[in-house]
Amino acid sequence: MTTKSIFRFSLLSVFSAITFAAKSQNWEVMTPTNTCTNRHENTMAAVGNKLVLLGGRGIKPTEIYDIKTQTWTKSVETPIEIHHLQAVTYNGEVYVMMAMTGKYPHETPIPNIYIYNLEKGEWRVGPEIPKDRLRGSAGCVVYKNKIYTVCGILDGHWDGHVAWLDEYDPKTNTWVKLADAPHLRDHVSVAIVNNKIYVAGGRRSTARINQVLNLTEAAIDVYDLKQKTWQTLPNALNLPTQRAGNSSVAFGDKLLVIGGESATQVPAHSEVEAFDTKKMKWVPFPSLKQGRHGTGASIVGGKVYSVAGSANRGGGPEINEMEVLK
Repeated sequence: MTTKSIFRFSLLSVFSAITFAAKSQNWEVMTPTNTCTNRHENTMAAVGNKLVLLGGRGIKPTEIYDIKTQTWTKSVETPIEIHHLQAVTYNGEVYVMMAMTGKYPHETPIPNIYIYNLEKGEWRVGPEIPKDRLRGSAGCVVYKNKIYTVCGILDGHWDGHVAWLDEYDPKTNTWVKLADAPHLRDHVSVAIVNNKIYVAGGRRSTARINQVLNLTEAAIDVYDLKQKTWQTLPNALNLPTQRAGNSSVAFGDKLLVIGGESATQVPAHSEVEAFDTKKMKWVPFPSLKQGRHGTGASIVGGKVYSVAGSANRGGGPEINEMEVLK
C-alpha cells in the first residue's frame, strides 16, 4: 500500500469512527403503547426497571413506565400538589423533599417528606423537614444510604435563594447541616459522579425585581463527599449554555446537563452538554429532539430517559413526549 493510500485509508477510518459514534449515541423519540399525562415542573425517578413520573403543576397522577413492556400505568394521585423538585430513590421507594406547592410567584415549600411505594401503589407522609432548612426547587441525590439536598429557594419565584447543603439519614431521621455551596441557586438539578456532587445550572429567581429568568449561574460547584469540601471549577469550565430548570444525571464519568430554560430564547433548551470529569473538559454530545425544562431524567440499563416538561420557557406548552439516549 502506498503512502497516499495509507493516508486515504486513515482518513476514511477516522470518518467512519466519527459517523459510527454519532449514530450509536443519539436521542430517539419513543413510541410507547400509550402515553403519560402532559406535565411540567415534575420529576422522575427510576425504581428497578421502571420509571416513576410524578408531580407537576396541579395535582397529577403518579405514573409508572415499564421499560420491558413499554407501557404507562396510572397509579394514585399525589396527596397534595407537588412541583419544583428532584425526587430520589431510596430503599426501593421514591422520596420527595425540598419541593414546592401552590401558585406562582409565591409557591411555598412542602414541610414534610413524601414517600411513594411502587409495590403498594401508595403515598405516605414522612417526617417533617427542619423549619430552618425548609426550601423548594433544590437539587437532591442519594449517596451511601443518605440523602443530600443542595441549594433552593424559600419563597417560590419571588426571592430567598439559598446555598444550603444538608445530609439526611432516613434510617435515623436525622439531619446534618454541611458547608454552604459557593453559589446561590434554585431551579437546579444535581448528580453524583465519582463521589462528588456536581451542581450545574440553575438561577436566582427574583420576581420581586422582575428578574425571574435572567440571573442564571454559570459556575460549576463540586462537593467532595469524602473530603467534605467544596470547590468551584475554573471559569474556563463554566456551563457552556447557561440555563435553569435543567435535568442532571451521571453518565459514566460524565455529568450530563439536559434541557432547561433561559431568558435568551422562548423555546426550552434542547442542548445536552457533557462534562467529562476525568478529562476535565466539556465534550460534544447530541441534543434532545424536543427542548424541554421543568422535568427529570433517569438512567436505566445504561440508557438515559427524559419525559414530559415544558416546550417553552415558563409554564407551557406542557408535553408528554419521551426520549431515550441509547
